[in-house]
Amino acid sequence: MKAQLGNLMQQAQKLQQNMQQAQAELADLEATGEAGGGMVKVTITGQHEAKQVQIDPSLLDDLEMLEDLVAAAINDAAHRIKDASQEKLSKAAGGLPIPPGLFG
Repeated sequence: MKAQLGNLMQQAQKLQQNMQQAQAELADLEATGEAGGGMVKVTITGQHEAKQVQIDPSLLDDLEMLEDLVAAAINDAAHRIKDASQEKLSKAAGGLPIPPGLFG
């Protein structure tokens, strides 16, 4: 019984170490979202901070379209970060399910 408990504790520690390493790697993660066929690109970090915005100059004449495309590109990048985060954390958890919303 003690051997099983000790084994369980070792597994829990390993899981915790894996999760901490995965979270540290997520901070360095970057994703680029695109909209308008690549006319607007936004790069964000794993901490959801904007790093770079690229806008095709032809969009400068249509402010409303530009605003919509920037918002769409940000949302695309945020979804990419979320998907990559969930994948990395799931791998770190060794296949154990991660509750929805736990990490973003």
